[in-house]
Amino acid sequence: VQKKKPQFVSRICCSGEVSMEPLGAALGEELYGAVSSCRLLLVGAGGIGCELLKNLVLSGFVHIDVIDLDTIDVSNLNRQFLFQRRHVGKPKAEVARDSALSFNPKAKITSHHASVFNPEYSTNFFKQFTIVLNALDNKAARSHVNRMCLAADVPLVESGTAGYLGQVTVIKKGQTECYDCLPKPTAKTFPGCTIRNTPSEPIHCIVWAKHLFNQLFGEVDADNEVAPDISDPEAASGEAVATTGAASDSTAASTAESCGTREWAERVDYNPAKIFTKLFHDDVEYLLSMENLWKKRRPPTPLDFHALPSEPETESASSSSSDLKDQRMWTLQYAADMLGRTLDALKVERQTRDDKQLVWDKDDTDSLDFVTAVANLRAHIFGIKRKSRFEVKAMAGNIIPAIATTNAVIAGLVVMEAFKILQGRLSECKTIYLSKRPNVRKKLLVPCSLVEPNPKCYVCSSKPEVTVTLNTDVLTVKSLEDRVRCSPLYRFISFVMRLVAACKIGVVPAAAAAAGCL
Repeated sequence: VQKKKPQFVSRICCSGEVSMEPLGAALGEELYGAVSSCRLLLVGAGGIGCELLKNLVLSGFVHIDVIDLDTIDVSNLNRQFLFQRRHVGKPKAEVARDSALSFNPKAKITSHHASVFNPEYSTNFFKQFTIVLNALDNKAARSHVNRMCLAADVPLVESGTAGYLGQVTVIKKGQTECYDCLPKPTAKTFPGCTIRNTPSEPIHCIVWAKHLFNQLFGEVDADNEVAPDISDPEAASGEAVATTGAASDSTAASTAESCGTREWAERVDYNPAKIFTKLFHDDVEYLLSMENLWKKRRPPTPLDFHALPSEPETESASSSSSDLKDQRMWTLQYAADMLGRTLDALKVERQTRDDKQLVWDKDDTDSLDFVTAVANLRAHIFGIKRKSRFEVKAMAGNIIPAIATTNAVIAGLVVMEAFKILQGRLSECKTIYLSKRPNVRKKLLVPCSLVEPNPKCYVCSSKPEVTVTLNTDVLTVKSLEDRVRCSPLYRFISFVMRLVAACKIGVVPAAAAAAGCL
């Protein structure tokens, strides 16, 4: 009996194009028809997004929309293979579309270089699609897409990777748990007094540097102040603080404290020498006056802007190789010079913004250089090991190294789950985990059944309620507003504003809001 030759999924034509004809035999006529006619929305064109878009066009999907706000950075090129060095600085969504079309020119891909939070991407926009595929790397955007898909009643395939770990799951309104059904782990935080008064680890200095960036150029948060914290329970007695306070009335520290860090910086026109002296000399001298803090700790050493300790030039960041440059330790002089340069650059950039505010971005050169310089100067003062620019970027951006192979595996699983949805086999869809090491069954991929919706989820339950218990004798409406702003409820901004407005005008008394269900 003559064996039948196997069918190939795709073949290269003489013209160089990829032929999709054999896909019908591979997928079956019904699934192939659904794949060819459905419309997909891919949110994110980064590590997973590049792999996923390539898989989609080679699997026969034709009608695809891609949304991504980012532009291509040189650091993306080691794993986001749809991009090349000549694409650096260009929108990811547009370049990903052009690169994917080279695999299948017949695909109809629409790119959106924009934020998925923009008003035009409303519920009606999401209703156009058969399936939405998430390839995002932050919780806020994932949660937003999750809610939009629930409102539009469109299936969502959620995916994510972290190093060698990965996960894929399917979300369908009323049938599976949604992205917000279970609380997500929050980023580690540190006590304010540790950050402001007694740092002991490199991350403390990096967090302080990011707070300083926001105080000078970004959205000011009173909880992220950088001046010495005189309310620290470990601080010196009131008498000692009062004495030093009187002595420091003439210093920049007291001036900045009385008018705010940014206002003071604007008064001195972001002068590098004055800002350096305030942060790394005057404020440190003030900390030294809190004697109780240093009874069991190494006291900090103030720096003089005009007389910095000399260090070997071999540690300078003057290498011609950008990779080596990022991994070298900066000397104090180099860090001070970099602080001055970035202060000037960020001041100019801030003036070009309509809202006069910058957002710290690990991929922005000036923002990263500023934090690296400030963190290393502060680390030296407190006797903490300094970090290279490369290390600061990883720590400040909470970066887990991206693995191209992990992205490829997860992208393939996303397409497989999409096939099941198109075939009406939602009950067969799985949550699939990719592990770093094989389990007891020697499997790296672990499929699990989808979980039913959490009845207490305030996003997807049929009767979303959150009960808030307050002491109405002492809590003001302003305090209620501030607390809600800092909670997960703040994602429902329209509701929060209606509640607070109702409390303010007396339509809903604060007592009623406290006693009832929000």
